[in-house]
Formats: sequence, structure tokens, C-alpha cells
Amino acid sequence: MNKAKPYSAAVLNAHGPQRSFSDDHILQIAFPLGGMGAGMVCLNGYGGLQDFAIRNQPATSAVPDGHGTSDAAFATLHIKGKNPITKLVEGPMPVEKIYNLGTKGQGFREGGFEGLPRFQKAAFKGEYPFGTVSLSDPGMPLQVAITGFNPFIPLDDKNSGIPCAILEYGLTNRSKKPVDYEFSYHISHFASGKDQGKNSRNAVIPGGVHLYNAEHEHDETFGGASLSAIGHKPRVKAMWLRGGWFDGISALWREVSTGAFKPNRGNADQAIAGRNGGSILLAGSLKPGESIAYPILITWYFPNCHYTARRDAQNKEVGGPTCCDDNPPPPWRPYYAGQWKDAADVASYVRKHYASLRARTQAFKDALFSSTAPSYVLDAVSANLGILKSPTLLRQENGNAWGWEGCFVDRGCCAGTCTHVWNYAQALPHLFPNVERTFREQELERSLDERGHASFRSALPDGPVPHDFHAASDGQLGGIMKVHREWHISGDVAWLEKMYPRAKRSLDYCIATWDPDHLGVLVEPHHNTYDIEFWGPDGMCSSIYLGALAAMAELARDAGRPEDAPFYEHLAKKGAAYLDKYLFNGEYYHQKVQYKGLRNKSFEKLVSKVNRNSGEVEKLLKREGPKYQYGNGCISDGVIGAWMATLYGIPTPQNRARVRRTLKAIFEYNFRADLSDHACTQRPGYAMGHEPGLLLCSWPRGDKPTLPFVYSDEVWTGIEYQVASHLIAEGLVDEGLTLVKAVRERHNGRVRNPWNEYECGNYYARALASYAVLTALSGFRYSLATKTLYLAPKLNREHFTAFFSTATGFGAISLSKNQVSIDLIEGQLTVDALEVHGQKIALDKPVLARAGAKTAVRI
Repeated sequence: MNKAKPYSAAVLNAHGPQRSFSDDHILQIAFPLGGMGAGMVCLNGYGGLQDFAIRNQPATSAVPDGHGTSDAAFATLHIKGKNPITKLVEGPMPVEKIYNLGTKGQGFREGGFEGLPRFQKAAFKGEYPFGTVSLSDPGMPLQVAITGFNPFIPLDDKNSGIPCAILEYGLTNRSKKPVDYEFSYHISHFASGKDQGKNSRNAVIPGGVHLYNAEHEHDETFGGASLSAIGHKPRVKAMWLRGGWFDGISALWREVSTGAFKPNRGNADQAIAGRNGGSILLAGSLKPGESIAYPILITWYFPNCHYTARRDAQNKEVGGPTCCDDNPPPPWRPYYAGQWKDAADVASYVRKHYASLRARTQAFKDALFSSTAPSYVLDAVSANLGILKSPTLLRQENGNAWGWEGCFVDRGCCAGTCTHVWNYAQALPHLFPNVERTFREQELERSLDERGHASFRSALPDGPVPHDFHAASDGQLGGIMKVHREWHISGDVAWLEKMYPRAKRSLDYCIATWDPDHLGVLVEPHHNTYDIEFWGPDGMCSSIYLGALAAMAELARDAGRPEDAPFYEHLAKKGAAYLDKYLFNGEYYHQKVQYKGLRNKSFEKLVSKVNRNSGEVEKLLKREGPKYQYGNGCISDGVIGAWMATLYGIPTPQNRARVRRTLKAIFEYNFRADLSDHACTQRPGYAMGHEPGLLLCSWPRGDKPTLPFVYSDEVWTGIEYQVASHLIAEGLVDEGLTLVKAVRERHNGRVRNPWNEYECGNYYARALASYAVLTALSGFRYSLATKTLYLAPKLNREHFTAFFSTATGFGAISLSKNQVSIDLIEGQLTVDALEVHGQKIALDKPVLARAGAKTAVRI
């Protein structure tokens, strides 16, 4: 078999259920449960909770609040009878984590009471937004299934942004005798605040307990959490025993393991200092074969955000937690703080609407997984939706979103919704288009100066940013293309008219800065996603430039400014001709490294001073030119602008046949079925050894620079998905699927978390490019601006089904030989024009699809 194609067509096109994980393949699993912009906790592979990032910052360390408390939540199951049994409702602790117990915590590390008796077997299956852990033990008469989720409903950003985690515990009696049991759930005091919990408070609420603090109302630790059961009336222990060392934990275990649970209302007349928490208990009896489900709800609420982010003149991050000594008002509050008043209020809302929230989330999941696509594709698409529920994405009270690039365990990575990283993300604009549009407003209103220079890192909270560092060419130009995308998704004429002059100012700045001679390509040094500047014209960034020029011509006409269009159209055509004449080498587009004859003389002046007494680096620069270029290399982002244009419906003039040829070269030269012979001196942990992966760049003609662009030997999943979806869109389906399967094979639960495709940090935004794989396979696109629906499946052309989401509704769409069927789950969809496989279909009259009724269109 060809090493570049390690999978047969049968393997690539196989359909089946989503994979399950067991044994050592549950080691790395951490499944995000949280609200969009509201923080998260993670359900791990053996059924515990870990990685509590619930305080509006990415920290998931063992001591997240810095005041000596540790977050924990866990369940216990007590079997009554002559020989009572009590176990932690979790599978076996992976041996690889045992070392952590001695170095990183005192009983509250990564999921609960690690030292308690556990179930002997655990298996995990995830179909995001639902993750399920199955537990069994030959000594336990009850089997347990834990299903974790947080409401995820496209277009409904409020209900998809609830600060909560829901865990449904299903108990089934597999024995031949009735079983009496007590099921209990426990959480530590997430809001114990400062001073070792002296200000902590506990109160009984319907169905459970509210744990909060009495800190000053402006303090960042002010807030609370709650634990409750949905649909059941538990016994409530609102306060654990207050004592020293492990007294509270020990006393709690003694109660649940002996059937002597002692409820209280949390108002005992005793000292309130020390570790603390609350519990609920549900008792029952199951006959042989009988089952029961207990939905357990955890909510959190921390309304004061004192973290700020901005850049200084050297583009270094400044800010961080603001000083709160005098308790000033917080600089910003999370979106959920404007929707609910505290954690108990959140819990009341979820309990009241639980049936609807559950059913709507299930309907979304079912529609997504009904898509006619290989299981690993749906795995990739769904898994990375967890990024939207991770601390990578924040949301301010006014609804505006703000993002990190990714999250380290103790801090965020690279602040400010970095434009050239979020360029790749394709899920948010379709699933929550109103939230995505706040990014465009952020870029073109608050981050744009009068010249048109856009800072590629925005401020938190909303506000102006300095403009003393390079603009990012790929990020700023990509933003123009995304204005086109958002306009067609939303059909909002007023929004377009507001954004058009700002987008024009931005593009005109790009032209004046990087293409002052109007060649149609970027020539002057231009900053990009590799954190360096490319000198001279290159295929990658210039392909985005062509897309931005073409998009602006379209926007000009749509915004009632047709007189602006010819200039941008002409420049785009000129640039396309330049790329073909000077930068296409017969196989792919490359870079012409140039520093002489530019407006920017800095490098030319630098090397003019190099002589025989100069240092080694200076001599290298004079010999090879600027550092960090790719020259004749085959870069995987080589035609990324054409990818965006395809996704957004922009008629770019770039030569499509040569785009396709470049994609074939990228796959041929950059994909490695086995990386064991590949040298990476940067960050090899993304893919290494016998794993497969797509390199960021290769030099098939043997002229690799001594110091090529930073990261060039690495493997990034976001770029793998970008290339994969573009290959598929251009008909190179097996090649595209090969890349997707390779990514998901690396994220196998043992080596990497299948729900965390990290790059520079966890839950890295670039990986949201995976959503484009589904749209490429379906060829689905809908313009509300023109009410036109496009469909062009690349698999099973005779009968294909795909999930879709538009600004007015979501559901599943199917194409058979002579019919298009729309099954709308929520909302409605108006179709005035239909195009299937590039052919316009005449409609007798406009089609109006509504939720709850399938709509069929003969073709």
C-alpha cells in the first residue's frame, strides 16, 4: 500500500457507531461540560469530574482559587443488606495518575476521593455534547451508566451558555434479587472564598444545597455553586463536618458507607472555618431488571471578572488580575451574570426547563450524527465543538465574545481572539452566528484605527487597543472575507451597511501597506499566523488577499456601493495572474523571498553592514536572506485563501485547477503515514514516532532554509482539517478523509484526549476548522441574503444526509436521485433558489420549511 495513503477506500468510507474507550484508552479522556463562555468541568474516562475551570479564567489546576481550597465532586453508592457494599461511583483509577496523589493534592485531585473503593471496569463513549461512562463490578448487583452533558442548542446562545454540568446516573439491577440502595452525591465548597472558608455559607434549596460566600460583592471570589437532583426529593446535608485535617471527609465516608447519612440545613452553631461541602442522598429499591435514573445538577456562579487583557507598544501582554484591595467594581462580568442572580437561581431555571433543554440537546445531537459521513469525521466535527464550551471562549455581559487561542492549566494562552488563529474556526458562525458577528465588530470597530490598521489581539473588556505593532496580514484579510460570510449567513442589511466602510478602510490599509504597487500580491513584509513576517510575495497570504479583494467587490455591490467594486476586482485578477506566472512552479504555489526594492529597507540596511568580522547569524542572513521564510517549500497553508473562498461562496479569481494541483502536492509531500523518521526540533508532542500527520511545510526540491519559518516541522490539527476539507471540496475525497482519520487516530484516549486537540494550549481554537469537513462533504451552504441553498455531496451522491445550521433554523437535509428533503428541527428556512451540484434547480414557488414537518423539493 502507498505509504502516503495508509487506509483503503473501504476503511475510509466505512460507516458505523462511534468508538468506545476502555482499559488504558480512558487515561487521557476529559470531556468538557460547561456553558458557552461560562467555564467548564470535565467528565473523565472513569466517571469522575476534573479540571474545574469555573472562575472565568482558564486555570484547571488543583488549587484554582489560590486560597487553599480544591474543587471536587463525586458520587457514592451504598448497597444495603447483610453484607453491605459501598463504592465510589467511578471506575478504576488509572495507575499513571497515582503519582499525582503524592505531589498535587490532598484528597481532592482529579475527580474525588481517589482512595475509596471503586467499580472494577469502566468504558467511555462520547457523542458530543453527550459523554457516557459505563461502570460494572462483579461484586456489585447494580450496574451504572453516567451520562454527562450541558445544554447545546444551535442559535440559542442563552441556553447553550448555562454555567452548569448535568450528570445523569442510571442504575440497573442485573441481579436476580431486589436491591435496596442509597445513592449520594457530594461537592466541595467551590465558593469558600478567602481566609480558609471563614466566609463560606451553606443553605438548603429545592432539591439540594446552595454553597456560597459572604465576600464583598465586588471581590473576584464572590459567588457560589449548587448541587441538586432533578425530579427527585433527596435528603440534604447542606454542611459537612467542620474539623481539621481530613475530619470532614472521613466523617462523610463513614456516614454513607454505614447507611447513617445525617441530613442538616447548614446552619449549625459551630465554627465555619475549614474545608466544607454539601451532599444529597436518594434511597430506593430496584427489582431484578429494573432501572432508575437520577439527573444530578451542578451549577456555578462567579459574576466578578477582574482579569483584563491588552497589549503594550511592543505587543506584549499586560494586565492580568486587577488589584481588588479597595474592592472596586469588576471591569467586566460574564454573560450569564446578566441572566441569573446566583447559582441557586441557575439551578432553579435548569430544573424547571430540564425536559426541554434535554430534548432539544438530544435533537441536535441526533441530527448531527445522522449525517452520512464516516464515524471518525463525525467524531472530529463533534469533539471540537467542546472548544466552544471550554474556557477558551469567554463572553461578556453585553453578549460580546472574546477568546484565547488556547488554555494552559494555570493561565490562558495568547489573549485577544487572535484573528489569524480564529481564521480557521468554522463552527461558531453557523451554530451561533450572532455570537460570531461580535468578533467582526470587535475587529472592525474597537480594534481598527483611523488608518485601517487592525490589532490582531483585542482588549478585554471591550475597548480600544494600541496600534504600535504589525497588523497580521492573514488575520486582517481573513476578516474581510468573514464579513462576506456573516452577511450571507445573517442577511442583515443594516449590519452590512454599518460594517462595509470599516471593512473597506481595513482592506485599503492592507493594500497600501503590503501591496503599494498594486501587483495583487503581498510583497512588503507581512506578519502571519506563524508569528513571523514573510518577505516578498507568497502563495499562502496572497491567496487570502485575492479572497479579500473578491469579497470586497461583492460587498460593495450588496452595500449599494457598486462604484467601488471594479478596483478590487481588477486588482484580484491581476494578483491571480501574478501568482500563476511567478509563484506556481508546476506543482504548487511557493514564496519568492525578497528584500531588495521594497519600501521596507530595514533588512537591506542590516545586511549592508555585514562584513568578515560579523557574527555567524549576520553572515547567514546576508547569504540566505531574512530568517523564517519558506521560499520554494510546499506549505500546507499554501492556498488557504481559496479554502475560505470556497466555504464562504466568494468568487475568487485564483486558478482553480492550480489550486487543486497545489492541494495534491501538499498531500503528497507533507502527509506522513509514519513520522518516526521525521526530525522536529520544535514541539514534537503534537505528532511523533509511528503516528501519522501532516507537516506544516516540506521542501521536496531540497532547498530548505537553514532557519525556516517557526514551527515548520510541526503538525497542527487545525491546518490538517483546513487541508482535509479543501481536498474534499475539490473532489480529492480519499486524501481529505485520510487526514481526518489520521488526526483522530492520534487522539485515541491513551496518548491524547479525544476531546482536546491541543496546540499552543488546550482546547485550541484552530481545531474548530474540523466543522468545515462536514460542510465540505455535504457541499451545504445557505445565503439568507439571497435565500439561496447550495448542496453538493461528495459521498453517496445517490442518497446523502447532513446536519445543517443557518441563522434561522437547524436540522438535517437529504439528497436522493430526484428529491431534496429538509427536516427542520427548530426555526424555519426560506428557499427562493436552489443549486445542486452546481446546477440551478427551477422552483415553481419559494419553499418554506418549518420545524416539525419534513419538506420535500423535487429536482
